[in-house]
Amino acid sequence: MNTLLLSALCLLGAWAALAGEVTVKDGKFSFSLESVKKLKDLQQLQEPGRPRNTGGSLVPILCSSPSFPGELKPLCKEPNAQEILERLGRSPSSQLHLPRMEE
Repeated sequence: MNTLLLSALCLLGAWAALAGEVTVKDGKFSFSLESVKKLKDLQQLQEPGRPRNTGGSLVPILCSSPSFPGELKPLCKEPNAQEILERLGRSPSSQLHLPRMEE
């Protein structure tokens, strides 16, 4: 019985740790993965068929969109906002930070 209870508690603890929020970091900024996913979706809507790094800045369009995640709003004031938003839109796995499991 004790072994079963201990196993259940370990599984519950592991599940709770894995359910923690995944963050994406870019320099001094850190955002939830959910906000970055919303940004990526919004970028795809704004530039259908247009390759990245061509044409004018999408920052004013993205930042003024009602769908733009509020968590990302501080980026709109950064001088290199276009670069940051492009990196976040690509969001390679090296930028992902998973919560640490406590022992």
